[in-house]
Amino acid sequence: MLEFKDTGLDNVIELRGINQSYDGGRSYIIKDLDFIIENKPNQGQFVVILGMSGCGKSTLLRYIANLQKPTDGTVLVNNKEVGKDNRVSKVFQQYSSLPWMTVLDNVGLALRYQSIPKQERDEKAMEMLEMVGLADHANKFAQYPTLSGGQLQRIAIARSLLANPDILLMDEPFGALDVKTRLQMQDLLADIWNKFQSTIVFVTHDISEAVYLADDIYIMKSAPSHFVEHIKVDLPLDRTRQTKRDPRYIELVYHVEDMMVKVSEMK
Repeated sequence: MLEFKDTGLDNVIELRGINQSYDGGRSYIIKDLDFIIENKPNQGQFVVILGMSGCGKSTLLRYIANLQKPTDGTVLVNNKEVGKDNRVSKVFQQYSSLPWMTVLDNVGLALRYQSIPKQERDEKAMEMLEMVGLADHANKFAQYPTLSGGQLQRIAIARSLLANPDILLMDEPFGALDVKTRLQMQDLLADIWNKFQSTIVFVTHDISEAVYLADDIYIMKSAPSHFVEHIKVDLPLDRTRQTKRDPRYIELVYHVEDMMVKVSEMK
């Protein structure tokens, strides 16, 4: 079981003593899980969670987003219990835009419920659309096939960043995209991380994607699940497509692959 040591930095996200049972405690999907993400000054963190299907990766994101409560344990965001006063944005694999609303209105949706005047939220939403390259599509309806899958995910990212640029949860957000679009979205996300210095928690099954994006990779074993491996990605923080040609990147991909095989054999 992986131990998280106190380094003196503030904790952005903290899960302590997490248990998850769906049958009254006769069996546990997640057992005795701890997980801490610290605030790295002037950097943020890009944390990737890996693990076999069904080990609870997406469940952890639901805890942090306050979409599910664990059977036991504590979930803190910025040292407070997660709730309406410290909500965290989440980007799903499935497209989450409201198709009867325009792209601009979708991005500004979170500000609408904060009672921010329309002109102000439109201005802020347009700034985000310019950042993700969708300003020319602002007045289109946010639906497929009017917009591509990659464009719809850009809307979700822009909306989430506008709601809370400090913490972003992403649950296999690029899984349904074609290879070219997926690579473009990886580069976009790397740029966003450098710009906002956010804390990003990213779930994926793609090892090469994990190594390209992360500065820390955590691997979960299968049920009863908890974290068993931590891999520090010692690559430059400014990632480009050329990073994938770096011998250290290739070495890390093979190392993570070996760790995944090892973890898959754990009981």
